[in-house]
Amino acid sequence: MIYLLDTANPELIRKAHEIYPLAGVTTNPTIIAREKNEFLKIIQAIRAVIGAERMLHVQVVGREAERMAREAEYLAGSVGGDLYIKIPVTPEGLKAIKLLKPRGFKLTATAVFTPQQALLAAVAGADFVAPYVNRLDNSGGDGAQVVAAIRKLFDSYGLPTRILAASFKNARQVHEAALSGAHAVTVNPETLDALLQHPLTDWSVEQFIRDWEGVYAKGKCTDEVK
Repeated sequence: MIYLLDTANPELIRKAHEIYPLAGVTTNPTIIAREKNEFLKIIQAIRAVIGAERMLHVQVVGREAERMAREAEYLAGSVGGDLYIKIPVTPEGLKAIKLLKPRGFKLTATAVFTPQQALLAAVAGADFVAPYVNRLDNSGGDGAQVVAAIRKLFDSYGLPTRILAASFKNARQVHEAALSGAHAVTVNPETLDALLQHPLTDWSVEQFIRDWEGVYAKGKCTDEVK
């Protein structure tokens, strides 16, 4: 499983990378806009935090394929590192994927809601497809089921494209996406924390410490006692 953080806040990214085994960061225009700063400054700050070797997914906003391709060239020259260009699965987006793949760009097809959208993007050359799990659930669909269907199609046709499941609101959705065959997930900081938390873990740790300190010195670690 590949874990990515879905935020454009450099400080939250820095804190998360100290704890979690993150492979990189995903952003989108909405997340970027929340930071209320110059676009390029935000992206370059994220790159500075995660380093050149980690993935950074950045979305284009043009509606026509040629403009999307121009944005991709600009981002590659301005940001660098292990960069993935996010492109929505519209007709123009599919055209842009076909334009950019031969040029060596790494591409993430985003705003995926059906298995056939994912399959078309994969055949066109996308490296990742990003189905929106929570939005599917909220619209009466089944996000995990869509992930499972995409995985079945990719495996059936031997496609190298990976599934980057996105749009989560709770740990259960992430768990179900993982069980359904997602290769990667991108989650916001709150949901990432929820993946690790459980009250019985906290209780167990406290019990271990009480038992330890009942015999050994309080506040002493194993390397500080005889």
